[in-house]
Amino acid sequence: MKKRLKIFNGTVITPYRLIPNGILLIEDGIIREIGTANRDFPDADEIDAKGQFIAPGFIDLHVHGGGGHDFMDGSLEAFLEIAKTHARFGTTAMVPTTLTATKESLLKTLDLYQEAVKNNTQGAEFLGLHLEGPYFAMSQRGAQDPRYIRNPDPAEYREILAHAPGVVRRWSIAPELPGALDMGRFLQSQGILASVAHTEAIHEDVVLAAENGYSLMTHLYSGMLGVTRRNAFRYAGAVESAFLLDDMDVEIITDGIHLPPPLLQLIYKIKGPDRIALITDAMRAAAQNVTESTLGSLQNGLPVLVEDGVAKLPDRTAFAGSIATADRLLRTIMTQTDIPLTAAVQMLTATPARIMGVDKRKGSLAIGKEADVVLFDNLYQIQTTICKGNVVFSS
Repeated sequence: MKKRLKIFNGTVITPYRLIPNGILLIEDGIIREIGTANRDFPDADEIDAKGQFIAPGFIDLHVHGGGGHDFMDGSLEAFLEIAKTHARFGTTAMVPTTLTATKESLLKTLDLYQEAVKNNTQGAEFLGLHLEGPYFAMSQRGAQDPRYIRNPDPAEYREILAHAPGVVRRWSIAPELPGALDMGRFLQSQGILASVAHTEAIHEDVVLAAENGYSLMTHLYSGMLGVTRRNAFRYAGAVESAFLLDDMDVEIITDGIHLPPPLLQLIYKIKGPDRIALITDAMRAAAQNVTESTLGSLQNGLPVLVEDGVAKLPDRTAFAGSIATADRLLRTIMTQTDIPLTAAVQMLTATPARIMGVDKRKGSLAIGKEADVVLFDNLYQIQTTICKGNVVFSS
């Protein structure tokens, strides 16, 4: 017998419109019907949305941790608990993200990822690993540990990728470093997303990067240059390059702290919702009520302060990661900008799905796609999270 679930009496958000008093029929984890007339489906379990919004599950391209855990902790428990934590806040799929580290630490994380995928039944689905570093510009490292920052090493990155084929789905790199363009081409040849990050690149560097496989800007504005002057001459930076290159996707941390409302409006005005992915970039203190935490591994990570709704370096000179969950990203857009709800949801669902190449099965409420669904109220608080037809969170 097919497992059926009917969601009714809510506003369904499709890629094309809002459907008031809509219904969704799910069979065996797949969306089978979207409509307006509430009718009976034999043997179907039912969820009354009670006037709430019925939206696609949120997809987080860039997340380090949450609920007191970090993907660099070196434990299976950390992976599974982070997935469960973020599912409570509407995330149905995520890309676990590392920090600058030794090769040995990265290899261990790859091994744990493969084990976690097999055991992750109660949280957001893993879509592959995101290696953030260690190939960065030292001056733009932010909170990344300087002990592990280095230039791209072909022997090293090829060994890492060969260690667990298909696990690494994206890699963030400073493209101006020696060997970074070769690396971009190699990643592209392997179907791995190369992203510009923690970089001193100016426009000319980013153009070269785009010609050599780089197609995404990691947390736009953070860890990169805007307009700079050298010997009195002005140069466009990575930020301006993101705006000038129409085909360059961008991800932004919309926790309400990393980027103020005017910059959110500017990015949206220039790039549009089909080129923007909202990310948490969350570290372990996400969904915790703490004033101190650790960025990265508990064994050798960086102590940080948690205040003003964000993690900071102990000297307060820079942010050390977000403590946001996906619902907060949506709430920021809806309360601090005039961006419409459909566009905000698109930037949390369809656009990240397309960037990660999973848009054929995820990212929108459409017949035949996986039933990743969230229900949220008028205050953008998550009430129910459904992953592949299974309720993994209910308030």
